[in-house]
Amino acid sequence: MKKAIYPGSFDPITNGHLDVLNRALKVFDEVILLVAVNSNKKSKFSVEERVEMIKEATKGLKGVIVDSTDGLSVKYAKEHGATCLVRGLRAVTDFEYEFSLSASNEFIDESIDMVFFMSHAETSFISSSSIDTLYNEGIDISKLVPPSVVKMYKKKA
Repeated sequence: MKKAIYPGSFDPITNGHLDVLNRALKVFDEVILLVAVNSNKKSKFSVEERVEMIKEATKGLKGVIVDSTDGLSVKYAKEHGATCLVRGLRAVTDFEYEFSLSASNEFIDESIDMVFFMSHAETSFISSSSIDTLYNEGIDISKLVPPSVVKMYKKKA
């Protein structure tokens, strides 16, 4: 069984994330969508809220597991028998960040590979931070995120 970890803050999860997930499911039998807690980032949603939104958004997708960690994704992958970390790329700036992250992960454990999926054009501009900005400005985000995210924003309002 080919297993991968798709780590991210997912604060909140977007349709761009789901696009990458669906493409990863064509390559891997199982993908653990991992909410990675970054203590240096101020999150809009709690870990529990993010996990809840993701579980609802991925309900019915075969081969998806949702979990969270406050440790390193590469260590989590090793502990859970995954051989790859899945990442999405939207722009050149993403590549620079991911290239550096890949080198760090390889230093920690060279047996864990990074697999990258390019965003489709229609989701390439979506980021979790832009979703928050749009929502706070009264813009309808329902075409950019799963319904569970819209519901959670309304719950927080």
